[in-house]
Amino acid sequence: MLNKTADFWFSLLLWLLILLMALVTRTILPVDETRYLSVAWEMWISNNFLVPQLNGEAYSHKPPLLFWLIHLGWSIFGVNELWPRLVAPLFGLGCLLLTRKIAKLLWPHLRDVGDLSLLVLLGSLFWITFATLTMFDLLVSFFVLCALTGIIISWQRGQVLGFVIFSISIGLGGLAKGPVILVHTLPVALLVPYLGNWSHVSLKRKPLTRWYLALFLSIVFGVLIVLCWALPAGYSGGEAYQNAIFFGQTVGRMAKSFAHERPWWWYFMVLPALFLPWTFWPSVWRSFFLLKISRYVDSGVLFCLCWFFSALFIFSLISGKQLHYLLPEFSALALLISYFLLLKDSVSKLKYQIFFPCLISIICGLAIIILPNISPVMEAITWLEKINWGWGALAVLIGLWGALQRKLNLKVAVRNIVIGSAGLVITVHLALNSVLASNYNLKPLAQQIRVWQDQGYAIANFGKYHGQYNFLGRLKSPITVIGVKAFQKIAFLKAHPNGRIIAYYKVLPSAPAPIKTVQFRQMTIAVWDASSFRTNPRLGDRRENK
Repeated sequence: MLNKTADFWFSLLLWLLILLMALVTRTILPVDETRYLSVAWEMWISNNFLVPQLNGEAYSHKPPLLFWLIHLGWSIFGVNELWPRLVAPLFGLGCLLLTRKIAKLLWPHLRDVGDLSLLVLLGSLFWITFATLTMFDLLVSFFVLCALTGIIISWQRGQVLGFVIFSISIGLGGLAKGPVILVHTLPVALLVPYLGNWSHVSLKRKPLTRWYLALFLSIVFGVLIVLCWALPAGYSGGEAYQNAIFFGQTVGRMAKSFAHERPWWWYFMVLPALFLPWTFWPSVWRSFFLLKISRYVDSGVLFCLCWFFSALFIFSLISGKQLHYLLPEFSALALLISYFLLLKDSVSKLKYQIFFPCLISIICGLAIIILPNISPVMEAITWLEKINWGWGALAVLIGLWGALQRKLNLKVAVRNIVIGSAGLVITVHLALNSVLASNYNLKPLAQQIRVWQDQGYAIANFGKYHGQYNFLGRLKSPITVIGVKAFQKIAFLKAHPNGRIIAYYKVLPSAPAPIKTVQFRQMTIAVWDASSFRTNPRLGDRRENK
């Protein structure tokens, strides 16, 4: 039996340690984190909380819930950088707790599944790394878990409360990231009556027609929650914004993605790496062999399988794909792994070996040590020389510590793997601290842009602009975007002869000298005065697109 209290607090403390390390060692990352904080900032300074804005224009790519939550913290604590970076991780903590709750609902007779699933989810390298980022997907994951909790409560207990939870979760999930919430939840809700013999359920007492009617009404009320924002926002934002939020960001993304377009089989290629370190643990694969024994495949197992594979199938058909789209399904996999590990452990008294999962820490640690010291690689990727490669030894030691242990029981084995994952994430943050500070920190440039704006200089960005300077510099005015068409550059130069132009280069022109340069990733950001562009029109032509 697992020590439930100890494992629960162990998981929370480890989550807190990883979050603190990310906050201390990592800057606000361009271009996603800086963009979302800039949207929240522009809504804040314009006092327009209905239509998200980016660089003075309506921002239709995401609904407003994340921005509203940032505003909530700012209204209490004032505008700061810390609160926005805490919002998504707090939802990640909620995901851990809800995964534990779902396990108790699915398998009330196996009380240890909840705490073990919490550990398995926390030990997933991709999940815990992403849980420290300011993104929308953890909000969606949280509301997916809320909605599925409501579905289980309604089906098992026949309570209206479950449908209320489902409906509100659909609405808030829609406000977090749009109708994608239904991809994760609707197939499970439709198929739940057929997923095995649920305990305390009487189909005669609960006809399927009543179930599907209640489900339909719940979705309708959930959609109404979203429409309470979308309809007035569409009216206020104008026709283009209206078309974007109702059609372009839903039907357009599904039919023909304008970003992240990948083939249908892409997820199947990346899944083994996505669920490290558990895919490296032979005990997990051996435990899944129990799927062949029908008496172990109960309604809870079928629920999680339906949840995982229905989302995987639908996202495989949609043209736009990103790794983090499957974050809600990490909980389903954590539940399955925990259930079968516990069953196998109860069938026979096993002793677990964690050599292979620990190899990940050893390999990554060696890479941190070796890569910065290989000259040919350093010449190709210049930021490698800035890695604090000595921290790689810590990852190697953690990996060796786990790999050399023998004949562990289930509790200790899972805990040690989670410690290895957390140690690797912390080590990577420490090793890359200098890289992030020198190649990803745009705050000094953003603050200089604010000074120039206060001095009356007009600022332009040559090429596509992601809003990466607006929040970091607390800009009060938009940055002009030029360079997409030649006449835009000419018009800016005529209107602002003393302006400043920001451009991006893989190879910086040798002359003339820019006003300011900043390293960003593998590129150099150069700031020119307008006269340089006017006398050297090929400066724009030599720009390398991001």
